Amino acid sequence: MEKIVVLTGAGISAESGLKTFRDSDGLWEGYNIHDVATPEAWERNPELIQQFYNERREQVLSAKPNRGHEILGELENHFDVEIITQNIDDLHERAGSTRVTHLHGIITKSQSDKNPNLTYPIKGTEIKMGECCELGSQLRPHVVWFGESVPMIELAAEICKKADIFVLIGTSLAVYPAAGLLDFVPAAVPKYVIDPVIPNIRRYQNIIPIEKGAVNGITELLHVLVNG
Repeated sequence: MEKIVVLTGAGISAESGLKTFRDSDGLWEGYNIHDVATPEAWERNPELIQQFYNERREQVLSAKPNRGHEILGELENHFDVEIITQNIDDLHERAGSTRVTHLHGIITKSQSDKNPNLTYPIKGTEIKMGECCELGSQLRPHVVWFGESVPMIELAAEICKKADIFVLIGTSLAVYPAAGLLDFVPAAVPKYVIDPVIPNIRRYQNIIPIEKGAVNGITELLHVLVNG
C-alpha cells in the first residue's frame, strides 16, 4: 500500500470557519500574535493568554470538519496515510484520520507550565487559573508558541522520508522548522501542492500544483489518486 504523507496548514481549517493563526495583518482575532503566542506574553499576563485560548478552544469545539478533512480520512481506505499538521485544532481526528502528528500542539489539551511533557485532556472548554499539574505548576494550553522548541519536528521529518506521495495543503511554508520538512521528502516523490496561491518551492522536483482552496483541491486530488 502506497504511503501518502500530508502536511496541512491553516488553509484547511479556514474553510471550517477558523481564523488563520497568522493573518496578512499580523493579527489573530484582533491580537498581535506576539502578545498571545510567546512565552514572554504568558509571563507578562497569563490571565489574558488563558482567556484568549479558552475562547479559541470554544471556537474549535464548535467548528466542524469540512469535506477536505473528511476526504483525507477516507483516503485511509486506499492508502497508508499519515498527516502532519501545523494546526492546533482536532478537526482531522474528528473527520476520521487516525494518524495525525501535531507539530504545534493541540488546543484540546493542557500542559504543565514547567514541564511540557506533562499533558492532560481538558474537560469542557476552559483551563482555569489555579488548575495545576501534578508538580503543582499552573496548566497552560498545549500549544507551541513562537520561540519554543518544536518537539515533534524530528518525528515529522522521519515520516516525510518514507513518503511515496507527498501532499501540501493550505500552508505558505513561512514558519520554520515546519517549512523545512519538504527537504526530507525524496526528490523523486510526486509532491501535490494545494493552495490558491502556490508557495515559491521551485527548487524542489516533481511539484504538481493544484491552485484551488483546500476543499476543492482535495476533491480534485481524490479523483487523481483513486481514479487515476
